[in-house]
Amino acid sequence: MTDPADRISGFADETADDLDEQLDVLESAGIDRLDLRNVRGENLLDLSGERLVDLEATLDARGFTVTSIGSPIGKVGVADPLEPHMELLDRALELADRFDTDRVRVFSYYVPEDDDPADHRAEVLRRTRAAVDRAERADVTLVLENEKDIYGDTPGRVRDLLTAVDSPHLRAVFDPANYLEIGVRPYPDALLQVVEYVDQVHVKDARFGERGGIEPPGEGDGRIPETLAALHDRGFAGPLSLEPHLAMAGSNYGYSGPEGFRTAADALQGILADESDEGE
Repeated sequence: MTDPADRISGFADETADDLDEQLDVLESAGIDRLDLRNVRGENLLDLSGERLVDLEATLDARGFTVTSIGSPIGKVGVADPLEPHMELLDRALELADRFDTDRVRVFSYYVPEDDDPADHRAEVLRRTRAAVDRAERADVTLVLENEKDIYGDTPGRVRDLLTAVDSPHLRAVFDPANYLEIGVRPYPDALLQVVEYVDQVHVKDARFGERGGIEPPGEGDGRIPETLAALHDRGFAGPLSLEPHLAMAGSNYGYSGPEGFRTAADALQGILADESDEGE
């Protein structure tokens, strides 16, 4: 099995707006993979052709590969028009092919604040199936993140979506901090419900039941060492993507800064080293 340390990736826009600065920080942390989301303050899906050419050339020249397209697909209201959003998904799928990755991160739609999410299940499923149909044609996997305050914020609803759609092109991103912030224990409670679908981990820790109580990996209540060990024992070989949010956690992206990101990277690498030592 691939050494877990070789599967570490990172949302580089957590470090800086400038692309070269982003890559400098990842390099300094010994990371050569990244999840693409924002470049020079602009979402990847909005980049012009010229900027995309520059991005490709820079990544190639510096030896970086792309783990996923960190798209905002599904981060709109469940009643918002669907077709324009599916056109945006088509753009994300095209970029996945362009940057040689088979993963596009997606979400499961905001429901009105005072509504019962169950009342919107059928529409969320319809939209998710429409997205998966496109992903299947493009041979790309949509990785569904358990974002807080969205339809699929609980492990039960995440599992329901995954089992109801029932496609190998829809899998789960496991984000421990997002579960913690809504008062769900990611390990073992959430992991037990979705473990067979986990294709990627967003490495982010937090304090239980606190909004914004973000901590470096292993220092919060996410039980990240136990989570990674359990996944390892099941043969999980997907990416471990650092998304630390140590300085700011917004609705569309977070920020850690160079030092915060390196702190998180050091913490994750330490967890993996300890796990490796225990396995010897």
